[in-house]
Amino acid sequence: MARRTRTRRLVAAVGITALATGAALITVPQPAAVAATAAVTVRPDPSYRQEKFEGWGTSLAWFANVTGGYPEEIRQKLARLLFDDDGLALNIARYNIGGGNAPDVKDYLRAGGAVEGWWRAPEGTTREDTGWWDAKDPADWNPRADATQRWWVDRIKNDIDHWETFSNSPPWFMTRSGYVSGGFDAAQDQLKAASADDFAAYLAGATRRLEKEHGIKVDTLDPFNEPNTTYWSTRLGSDGEPVGGRQEGAHMGPELQQRVIRALAPALRASGTRAKISAMDETNPEVFARNWHSYPAEVRALVDRMNVHTYGTAGRTTVRDLAKAAGKPLWMSEVEGDWGDGQDFADMSPGLGLAQHMVDDLRELEPRAWVFWQPVEDYDNMKPGGESAKGGNWGSIQLPFSCTAEDTLDTCPIRTNTKFDTARNFTHYIKPGDRLIKVDDTSSAAAVAENGRGATVVHVNSTTAERTVTVDLSKFARVSRGATVTPVVTSAGGKLERHPAIGVTGRKATFTVPAESVTSFVVTGVSGVAEDAAVPRKDATYRLTGVHSGKHLTATETGLVVKSAGAPGGTPRWQLRGIGGATGSTRRHVITDPAGGKRLTVRATGNHAPVLEPDRAAPDQLRSA
Repeated sequence: MARRTRTRRLVAAVGITALATGAALITVPQPAAVAATAAVTVRPDPSYRQEKFEGWGTSLAWFANVTGGYPEEIRQKLARLLFDDDGLALNIARYNIGGGNAPDVKDYLRAGGAVEGWWRAPEGTTREDTGWWDAKDPADWNPRADATQRWWVDRIKNDIDHWETFSNSPPWFMTRSGYVSGGFDAAQDQLKAASADDFAAYLAGATRRLEKEHGIKVDTLDPFNEPNTTYWSTRLGSDGEPVGGRQEGAHMGPELQQRVIRALAPALRASGTRAKISAMDETNPEVFARNWHSYPAEVRALVDRMNVHTYGTAGRTTVRDLAKAAGKPLWMSEVEGDWGDGQDFADMSPGLGLAQHMVDDLRELEPRAWVFWQPVEDYDNMKPGGESAKGGNWGSIQLPFSCTAEDTLDTCPIRTNTKFDTARNFTHYIKPGDRLIKVDDTSSAAAVAENGRGATVVHVNSTTAERTVTVDLSKFARVSRGATVTPVVTSAGGKLERHPAIGVTGRKATFTVPAESVTSFVVTGVSGVAEDAAVPRKDATYRLTGVHSGKHLTATETGLVVKSAGAPGGTPRWQLRGIGGATGSTRRHVITDPAGGKRLTVRATGNHAPVLEPDRAAPDQLRSA
């Protein structure tokens, strides 16, 4: 959610600055230019398709807190860049419920980071006064809080399909350290255990008040931000005053997370909002999975949607499968990064880095929505000498966070970098209601249109040479005589340049994309799924092969054995039979041994190893999703 201030470290697996919601800016060294691939064939496969894509979004938080009070011409231009069809065309917004430090604490947070809390403290309240707040007392609420972020709510509410509220930290009086920037020990739970009910009531109450004041409907509330990390800590200077960290954040381990979720469910009902719980906005899929595995079934049942960040990228498919197993939607709810070598508005590296990250998220995580941390960043903080000697490329749009009421677009200019341009190749052509589909190229993402009659492929060429790309449409059932593929190219030579439509011949169309480019291939005249596209196919047989061992799982008269490919005993073959009414990426299957009339199952008790039993209905059948 925000960039966290912490010891500098590099995340090579991500290839981006290792910051999620407030870290000191560091730049990951860029790899040498990848050798060009002379030709690539991309095959979008509609037989494996996701549920309807909900869209593209942003947190409001810091940039909205700063710019909501800017002169009208500046904030209106920003709004158009973010939410208009010619801009990023975002349709999801996440409102940050501020925690807020005590009235007597001098502000030490980064520009925009001090998001006002919804509480109203009695006159003379200090950091030491922590027992005064009562969620049921209207006098303890400030209905006029956070006017600048809330200007944005009113400005964009007609553009937004999905609202979410979220928290970075509880108010200071619910924390152990007394500050919203984290504990003095970053590994210690920051929310006081006795304040879990109050915290839940605060979040639910603020959400309901936001809805009533602005005439919006909040879909979900996420009470956490990267909670099971050591990012969030407060440091005091020699005078006892806080000097860091520079943003709101709170460590909460899995047990405390569960306590908050249990408290939040009744608090939401009592508040009158219909918002559901989302969780837990963890920093990366691996930490998310550890947290989720610790939740008992009754806590998981309270979570309506799973939210994860991708500041680390290992474990994307793990979280994907956890969401499918739970039958819950999944959002990639926050990411940003640098992907460059210092603040630069023309260099293609940031745009290409973001685009490849988006492709990887869409292909591996298979999220229902994809959300920026905040596309708008502080130009002064990103310029050389800001938080980094070279500066940085966080954000797709930059302007100073220090502009005044007297400034204009001339004195407070808005700049966009190449991430703004390449992101639009996704947000303009993969639209809410479309369905993400399988594609066999790791540099491409694809989707079919909501009405099923058309498709989009977004392809990233990060190499320093042009590349011939063939879009192979053979996985579609119907390719009309008038089918076309229209390339829309973003490169150093132009932004979203629409090229003439290419006729489809032999179910294929070919186009040469420029070096260092992102191209959206807009496909018309295709629909359906080819009979030979789907896997598994009726009556087909398959091998079950260990990824690491290369050995096959084989059924024998005595049970299951694992054999090498050339071992005696014949070639192991299995069939997959679809069950239930689901289709596409969520369809479930049973794995059967056609020769023996048995199927693989997993016992509900014991070591959960697969076993063979007669092919009949069983509640613990082994299934793939």
